Amino acid sequence: MDVREALYTTRAMRRVKPDPVPDDVQARILDAAIRAPSGGNAQGWRFLLMDDPDKIAQVGAIYAECIDMLWDTVYKDKVAHAQSSDDAEARQFRAIMSSVTWAQENFGSYPMLLFAFDQFDTTGGSIFPAVWNAMLQARADGVGSSLTSVLMFKNDETLDVLGVPKDEGWRMACCVPFGYPLGTWGVAKRSPAHEVAYKNSWGNAIDPIPEPLWP
Repeated sequence: MDVREALYTTRAMRRVKPDPVPDDVQARILDAAIRAPSGGNAQGWRFLLMDDPDKIAQVGAIYAECIDMLWDTVYKDKVAHAQSSDDAEARQFRAIMSSVTWAQENFGSYPMLLFAFDQFDTTGGSIFPAVWNAMLQARADGVGSSLTSVLMFKNDETLDVLGVPKDEGWRMACCVPFGYPLGTWGVAKRSPAHEVAYKNSWGNAIDPIPEPLWP
């Protein structure tokens, strides 16, 4: 697969089939993750790959509670607006809520989860490039993914299910569900780059960039 196709079409794919992800695909995902840049080559990361249905179901129950907490706190105002309005912003957020609700109701049937941890590094400067590598490799194998950090609402409960030691400084950075998509790949809609970027100094406009530049 052309690298630009992978970059432009690797978006959040929450609706996936329960079909298992083969061992060789899992291996490629993990191997791509550890090839990411690492500050000082410290490689202060750990990855926990999970394809045990019983374990995934346990995490799914926690995830469902966390999503309810997310709507009631971080996105409380956006939820209220989406439920009371029909402008473009409200419609877009309702679409996001629909996608996340599908994940909430079906999390226990995801075929594979990948948990990423870092140690004594709260910047995410090494762990998230590694996670993105994993997601790009999955895309190359036709596997969809969607990064979530919502399990941090119930961090300790999640770590208990995973068996992660709590006295060694490991921080759960995120969880990424993987699976073969029910839908189709496509370029995610975003505000054009020139609307969210400056050049040389804050506030200095850049030349308009057509959207998208691929294909």
